[in-house]
Amino acid sequence: MLTETPNWDALKAACLSCTRCALSETRTQVVFGVGDPQSEVLFIGEGPGQEEDLRGEPFVGRAGQLLDVMLASVGIKREAIYIANIVKCRPPGNRDPLNIEQDACIGWLREQTKLMRPKIIVCLGRVAAMKIIRPDFKITSEHGQWVEKGGFWMTALYHPAFLLRDPRHKPDTFADMKALENKMREVCARTLPD
Repeated sequence: MLTETPNWDALKAACLSCTRCALSETRTQVVFGVGDPQSEVLFIGEGPGQEEDLRGEPFVGRAGQLLDVMLASVGIKREAIYIANIVKCRPPGNRDPLNIEQDACIGWLREQTKLMRPKIIVCLGRVAAMKIIRPDFKITSEHGQWVEKGGFWMTALYHPAFLLRDPRHKPDTFADMKALENKMREVCARTLPD
């Protein structure tokens, strides 16, 4: 890890050559993140899947297509936000990243966050919420709730991959997206839906 926060390009270059955990041995490529690094809104998933590993971009498979629909439902363009993950390399078989892998990789996300200085952090799914918001976070009962922590407004949504498996939770997620839109209007100066 770099000892002091560099610029965005230097951080990305360093991350792309990371070998801090065993995931580096099985990845196709590092998935650093995508979007506007000056955005006031940062979405955080757990880790790349197969499509993401192949393309080097987060949320590009079926779950990513659903995320795009979720964003569009409240007029948010993908290019207007930034999307990253807890771990930057794909866990084999798309399993949840192990704690040791999360701990080895979280520094990259912290540096991204430090450089971005977003006003809002949206965790996508249980794993991200437990790492970012609180270790005992319960996604089923706490999704859509807002917490102010470390100078950031944070919330968690159901992960789009979960919604593909269980579409019954889509109405809850739509309500959570409307709450996100309202929070953006309240605290963001630039990253507002049209």
